[in-house]
Amino acid sequence: MKQYNIAIEGLDNGSFQQQGCDTVLRAALRAGIGFPYECNSGGCGSCKYEVVSGEVENLWPEAPAVTERDRRKGRLLACQCRATSDLVIRMRPQPEAVPVIAPRRMPARLLEVREVTHDLREFRFGTETPASFLPGQYAMFALPGVSSPRAYSMSNTASGGREWHVQVRRVPNGKATEVLFEKLRPGDELEIDGPYGLAYLREDAPRDIVCVAGGSGLAPMVSIARGASQAGLLKDRHLHFFYGARTPRDVCGESFLRELPEFGERIHYHPVVSMPGEGENAWRGETGFVHELLRRRMAERMSECEFYFAGPPPMTNALQEMLMLEHRVPFAQIHFDRFF
Repeated sequence: MKQYNIAIEGLDNGSFQQQGCDTVLRAALRAGIGFPYECNSGGCGSCKYEVVSGEVENLWPEAPAVTERDRRKGRLLACQCRATSDLVIRMRPQPEAVPVIAPRRMPARLLEVREVTHDLREFRFGTETPASFLPGQYAMFALPGVSSPRAYSMSNTASGGREWHVQVRRVPNGKATEVLFEKLRPGDELEIDGPYGLAYLREDAPRDIVCVAGGSGLAPMVSIARGASQAGLLKDRHLHFFYGARTPRDVCGESFLRELPEFGERIHYHPVVSMPGEGENAWRGETGFVHELLRRRMAERMSECEFYFAGPPPMTNALQEMLMLEHRVPFAQIHFDRFF
């Protein structure tokens, strides 16, 4: 197995080893380096860096997060680069990016599949070693026949068990979802690499909790709600769970929350539908976008809450803009990982 030394320019004790098929980013995180990142998949651009000396293999030169200006400046994505020699790189570590739990690779076996909605399923994987992740984090799944690993957030909590539950929405013509929905069967094996993600539950935050989810962003928000309940955080605070769906048949999440003892008293579920339909099957509840419902329900209390959200980029962008610009919520109280 080839191994290369990677040193961060100007940083004492800032060197780490890249082994095997690791990317620069994942090697840094395994070594406890606070390398900024979010999606781990080439979409967000948070892990940009420069090569001072040495050679790398660029796994995805056309990654959407790389701009023409980046190319002119020689900026690369650490999540899409693999060292092919010893390196010296230029980047600025961030203390908040230091992993609480160092990511690791492990074999996993599909245990069972459960239907959540017409196009959303929960896949439950088991590992021989205990699961280790924080509520709200994700892992990279190496699916058979798919060229690059996919990032999926866990919906369960580790809780000393050996299971990793992820929820995946079927994507038309998607290679990964075709494998998961059509080919993978209970007993089949793959590799999990994790945990990753910075939008995990902050148990030391004293404020009420607001979770906002859209689409398959449901999984990490359910994990956070479960984690808050298990940690006893809801004894003296409330958790508001907002879910934005496109149509009535896309609405989900309440069944997971009803399993928690605080549901109805300290856990509150707020669904909203953007396309309510007509006739007998029309949606009778709140309509519009999820950030609009959040504004209507909690406008006077925004600054008093800790926010976690996950979903499509238009949703997360609208939420961040509303919270920070309209309601002056401090960025330290807002937690999300951007996925594209």
